[in-house]
Amino acid sequence: MSAPARLRVVHVITGLGYGGAERMLERLLGALDPREFESAVWSLGGVGPIGARLAAQGIPVHALGLDPRLPSPLKVLRLARWMRAWRPALVQTWMYHADLVGGIAALLAGRVPTVWNLRQSTLERGRTRGTTLAVARACALLSNVLPARIVSCSETAAEVHRAFGYAAARLECIPNGFDLEHFRPAAGARAALRAELGLDPDAPLVGMVARCDPQKDHRGFLAAARLLTAVRPEVHFVLCGEGMTAANAALAGWIAEAGLDTRCHLLGAREDVPAITAALDVATSSANYGEGFPNVLGEAMACGVPVVATRVGDAALLVGDRGRLVEPDDPRALAAAWAEVLALPAAERRQAGLAGRERIAERYGMTAIAARYAALYRALARPL
Repeated sequence: MSAPARLRVVHVITGLGYGGAERMLERLLGALDPREFESAVWSLGGVGPIGARLAAQGIPVHALGLDPRLPSPLKVLRLARWMRAWRPALVQTWMYHADLVGGIAALLAGRVPTVWNLRQSTLERGRTRGTTLAVARACALLSNVLPARIVSCSETAAEVHRAFGYAAARLECIPNGFDLEHFRPAAGARAALRAELGLDPDAPLVGMVARCDPQKDHRGFLAAARLLTAVRPEVHFVLCGEGMTAANAALAGWIAEAGLDTRCHLLGAREDVPAITAALDVATSSANYGEGFPNVLGEAMACGVPVVATRVGDAALLVGDRGRLVEPDDPRALAAAWAEVLALPAAERRQAGLAGRERIAERYGMTAIAARYAALYRALARPL
């Protein structure tokens, strides 16, 4: 007796760099049962580092090469033709541009059931790019037509999009999930990162993993770092992510302005984020708007690292009582929360970190989150 055919799901995503949606897609594809689901990925832009990692795992990855500033109907048709030939049971899209392009392509390919995925919790002039707002408005207008379901990674993002005009009846929340084998406490990580940076083995490290983006508020992070060094001059700071290099003139200027040239270490985009995260004494998200469900907090908690975060998006829901939360745009409060964590005895700080890992395991383990996506895909997939 032959095995049942697998459900083919094509994922369409705006890009495949080191972003939260991209990392969630990677984790999801790693957690879905390959005996039941056959996956393929299309990036509207290039392949990127996450795409390269997916391809190395044997998942087909394609790049549409679409410039978001210059919409190309021909490329949308190209994607639709590919879908018609590959015959997916479902299309899953990630982020606004991919929701719109993937949704239209799925419609042209024969009304393939489509699931959109919402990732951010701010849609405001001055804080959201004009092109992104325009695409989000188009998606809101088409949300009763193109997607069969709209998944939000956070309750906050779901509320924002309902108010923006998205079809409320099609919205549901599935939070991000975390791989507790990939992100876990690592005994040697602490010494390894301090040796790499040329620091004392016991140097306190406060860090943040985040790409260069206004909503991450790196300037606020550095203002808080300046305040902390006034009372804890032995503390060092780590910034990791795309754009976190000395070549970033604005960032370099803020570091100099804060007097942190010898205290702030810029790592750029790295492949070893779990090890870097596990090496920290305190992990932070200083975002002041836009975050839906901050991956970096869940990853740090999974690594057993205490977290301090701004109360943006679903940070409070994720962290619960296992970390410290402060209001956004308040460097003084952020610095004070860091100081509180660093003042804890080492054993107490470790225990606090492990309590955070326990919360992630109980509520946000990737296996349970992938099972929710799998159930959704089964319910919506067109017949084979």
